[in-house]
Amino acid sequence: MPTGHKYARIERERRFLVRRFPERQLILGVRRIMDRYIEGTNLRLREQNEEGQPTVFKLTQKIPSVSSGAQQGFVTTMYLDRDTHRLLSQPPGHMLSKVRYSVPPFGIDVFEGALVGLILAEAEFDSAFAADALTIPDFPMREVSHDDRFTGGRLARAARGELRTWLSEYGIEIGD
Repeated sequence: MPTGHKYARIERERRFLVRRFPERQLILGVRRIMDRYIEGTNLRLREQNEEGQPTVFKLTQKIPSVSSGAQQGFVTTMYLDRDTHRLLSQPPGHMLSKVRYSVPPFGIDVFEGALVGLILAEAEFDSAFAADALTIPDFPMREVSHDDRFTGGRLARAARGELRTWLSEYGIEIGD
């Protein structure tokens, strides 16, 4: 994909494994997120619910781009209405469910279903300089920004045993 694509933006984020949800952190918001990664594509459908807010529906295309630092690739997002989201949910896909806690500058994702026990903290940045300047608090355990196994599209396809193996490589044990 050309870097000058007029609808895409560069996605810069850093991801960290978290052993347990951090205590004494100010939580500014909580969202329940249901993602559907459409099989055979680089498209993700998202349904996002936050208490007291209308449900948000999005279609996102993520195109990886090998780069140093926090750059993950290019991302394009469209907001959808409920009916369009439902229509686009018909093709086969892989589901991922999580609750995201806003603890600036991080979104802390607590995963559900087959991924119970996985907690990731992510921070997004407008520039490579800002990503490099991140002051990391004490609760993230290990950075996994460049470990593709901890991307949403890969996690949505992961079996429980795979997740257990991946986490054990980082010293995190989860149950069955």
